[in-house]
Formats: sequence, structure tokens, C-alpha cells
Amino acid sequence: MSATAVHSLWTTAAEPIQKIDAPHIEYGQLSPTLIVIGAAVIGILVEAFVPRRSRYYVQVFVSVVALAAAFAAVVALAASGYGTTKAGIAAMGAVAVDGPALFLQGVILLAGVLGVFTFAERRLDPVAHGNRVDSFAAQAASVPGSDSEKAAVKAGFTTTEVFPLLLFAIGGMLVFPAANDLLTLFIALEVFSLPLYLLCAVARRKRIMSQEAAVKYFLLGAFASAFTLFGIALLYGYAGSVSYATIAQVVDGTVETVNPALADTMGNDALLLIGAAMVVMGLLFKVGAVPFHMWTPDVYQGAPTPVTGFMAAATKVAAFGALLRLLYVVLPGLRWDWRPVMMGVAVVTMLGGAIVAITQTDIKRLLAYSSIAHAGFILAGVIAMTPDGVSSVLFYLGAYSFVTIGAFAVVTLVRDAGGEATHLSKWAGLGRRSPLVAAVFAVYLLAFAGIPLTSGFAGKFAVFKAAAEGGAGALVVVGVISSAIAAFFYIRVIVLMFFSEPRPEGPTVAVPSPLTMTAIAVGVAVTLVLGVAPQYFLDLAGQAGVFVR
Repeated sequence: MSATAVHSLWTTAAEPIQKIDAPHIEYGQLSPTLIVIGAAVIGILVEAFVPRRSRYYVQVFVSVVALAAAFAAVVALAASGYGTTKAGIAAMGAVAVDGPALFLQGVILLAGVLGVFTFAERRLDPVAHGNRVDSFAAQAASVPGSDSEKAAVKAGFTTTEVFPLLLFAIGGMLVFPAANDLLTLFIALEVFSLPLYLLCAVARRKRIMSQEAAVKYFLLGAFASAFTLFGIALLYGYAGSVSYATIAQVVDGTVETVNPALADTMGNDALLLIGAAMVVMGLLFKVGAVPFHMWTPDVYQGAPTPVTGFMAAATKVAAFGALLRLLYVVLPGLRWDWRPVMMGVAVVTMLGGAIVAITQTDIKRLLAYSSIAHAGFILAGVIAMTPDGVSSVLFYLGAYSFVTIGAFAVVTLVRDAGGEATHLSKWAGLGRRSPLVAAVFAVYLLAFAGIPLTSGFAGKFAVFKAAAEGGAGALVVVGVISSAIAAFFYIRVIVLMFFSEPRPEGPTVAVPSPLTMTAIAVGVAVTLVLGVAPQYFLDLAGQAGVFVR
């Protein structure tokens, strides 16, 4: 190294260093997420410091209060105009605070409250060793069937860690549909996925099946996350930025500044198409669209039923929110490339979910395939590429999440000696044994089928209308055929419950605590109100349907 080179290094080092600006964070606009994450951290401290016998009550209290406060914060933000006139970008461009984000965050938080109620249920199983037990393993770390597990059950332990895990998952889900750059999107994806992988593994009954479900979900989820991350890297190479707005500008060809380090690759369409396909693939995995749906039936069947209900509702809401933002804000300039592909995905998802559901003999697997078919129906609204498309998807997600949590809450009530009786043959004659529970479940099934005067009909009508107006008429025809196929297996379950002879050794219907009753009652009320008088909520979704760019 020459003396001059060394000298130039010294002089460079001696120049004053540019000071790094502290990040400017709008805490008020981010308050819903911060409240939930803060409560999750408090939940971890509760596990460490509160005596074991009090933890359950403290955790339920902290969770419900935090979710209620976060929902109040969302309503306050919407009321002060952040959903419409004041919509903007917060946290140094990382998070969007706009109508769709606030609407979906509100739905996720309400689903979270009902999720906490079903998690906290402790009256369904018979009392074990003088202690009330819930749906979760006494000691999640112990090997199924081992002496340590038996000792934990005998001592009356309960896994109260499920509440902070649930809050972390909700915290990630709140950021996911609001993320305004690809790195925030990915971090939110991981923050809500990892707690769900754990929650799937902690069922009290059928532990091995539960752990198998969690491993499948984890492995396939890791694959999907890897695809997403690789797609993010390619999009960064294409646009020289991970910000949604900048990528959209490069796609449109309106970008002003070019990053010199990436000048060679910027504007390379191969990077754009492959990167966008990979990111969308990761989101379609979370939504459960065919052909990325293989995890859904096994995970829904193996996970503890309260977790299945929460996951089926809230993950769909968060993932569809993120997918909408990606397609409408980042890639509208690419619509001629992605629309035909997404139409194909929507068609196979609707038909695949509806046809395979007919062959199912387990109620949780049947609801899993039903949720796959619903992902196809919602995709029809996404493909519309119109403001009505966004508002119809928001409305459908809100309606669907309450029906789903309610339906899985009903599944937890039908029990035999081995826990939940999920085989369809055991539901025969349920309408004569327990007319009220069967009638409530029938309302949910009719809503899934999209029968008029239920929220399912209003939601399907909205997305199909938007798709037809957006030029996707063929998709609506397939959607109506799929709905007819799906109606067959929903109505078959209703016939089984009301028009079959009950078996003498059939299951019993447990009487739940007020918590699960509330979750089920709210589900039925929302289903009927959105079915009979949907206009106010459709208008609300319409006002919230504009993304900030």
C-alpha cells in the first residue's frame, strides 16, 4: 500500500461524520399494535412472577383488556379521520395508516377477543384430580404419555403461556395488512407465524396428532417464508428499494432517482415477475389457496380447536389484507400479468375446496376444505381491481371471521370419552339431543353456504358483483357452481343432525362457561345482522376501501 493511499484513508476518516437522525415514530397512529405487543410482554412477565394458581385469571384479564383497548384505539383513529382524509404513512414509511388497515385491524382484534374467550374455556372437560382443565396440554414441554406429563396433569398445571402467544400472533397480524414496505411485511409474517406454530402443538387430547400438525405447519410455513424472502430480495434488486411506493413507481416507469449500486439490474422485468410471483406465493400459502393449501386440513384437524377457530379467522383476514395492499398499491401496473394467473388460482381454489370437502368424514377437516373454498370466493373480489372489489373483500373477511370462530366454538361442545367428537357419524341425531346447539351450528353452516338472510349471502353477493363489474364474469359462473357444490355438504350435515336417529352411545353436548357462550352468541348475532341489514357495514367497508399510496 503506498504512502499516499494511507494518507487518503486518514484524511477521509478525519472528516466529520454525518449524524444519524433518530427515527420519527407516530406512537398515536401505531397505538393498537403497541398496546397488544406491550400486553404480550406483560403476559411473559406474568408467567415468570405470578404464582401458578393465579396466572390463568391474570392472563385472561390482561388479554381481554389489551384487545379491548387496542380496538378502542382503532375506533378512535378511524373517528379522527385516519381511515379517510388523514390517511398516511407512519413509522418512517414502514406502516400505512389508512381505511383498509384500520378496518382489518378492527376485525382481527374482535376475532382476537372471541379467540381469548374460547382459549379460556375450562368447563368442557371433566374435572381432573379436582382441577378444571382447558383444551391445552398440562405441560407443553413433556413427552406425550410420559411420567412428567401424568405428574403435571395430577398437579393440575395448565399452559397459560397460550395467552401471550396469542397476543404476539395478533400483534403480528395487526402489522401485516398495514405493512408499507417488504421488510416490515416479512417481519410481521414471522411475528404472527411463529406463535401459531407453537399453539398448534399444545392440545391436551390427541397430543401426537397435535404435534404432527405443528411440525407440518412449521415446515411448510418455513418453505413459504423462504419463498417470500427470496421474492423480496429479487424485488429489491429490481427497484433498488423495499418501499411499496418506490417499487410501484419503478413498475410504472415514473421513478426519479436511480440507486447507482443497482443501476444495472433496475428495471429488469425478469426480477420483477419472479420476485412478485414468489411474494404472492407466500401470501397465498397463508390464505390457504390451491395449490398451496396442503397444510390446511391436517393443521385444522390436529390443532386444539380454539386455536383452529382463531387461526382460520384471523390469519385469513391478515393475509388477504396484505395481498390486497401488494396487488393494489405495488403491482397495479402489472395487472395484465398477474390477473390471469390469479383467476386460475381462484377457479381451482373454489372448485378444489368444494369438491374435496364432499368426501370428508371429520367435521374439522370439512370446515378446513370449506375455508379453502372461501379463499377462492374472496380471491374473486381481489381480482376485480376496482374500489368495490376492495370494499367487498373487507366486508366478506369481517363476516367470515365471526362465522368461523363461532362454528369451531360449537365443535368444542360436542364431546365423548376421548374429548371432542369430530367424526361426522357421531353428529347424527344431534338436533334431537341438543336442539339449540344443532340449530346454532345450522345457522353457521347456512352462512358458509351463502343462503339469503345470512352474512355469507351478503358477502358472496358483494364479491361476485364486484368481480362481474371488473370483467371477471367467468369467475362468477365458477363461483356460483362451487357454492352449489358446497351447499350440498353443508346441508348434508344439517340433515344428519336433524333427520337421523341419535346413536345410543353417541356424544354428549357439554355446557360451556359464559365465555364460549358469548363467543357463539356474538357469532350468531353478527351472522344474522350482516345478513338481514348489511347496508351499513357495506358502506363502512366502502368508506374504508381506499389505500394510501
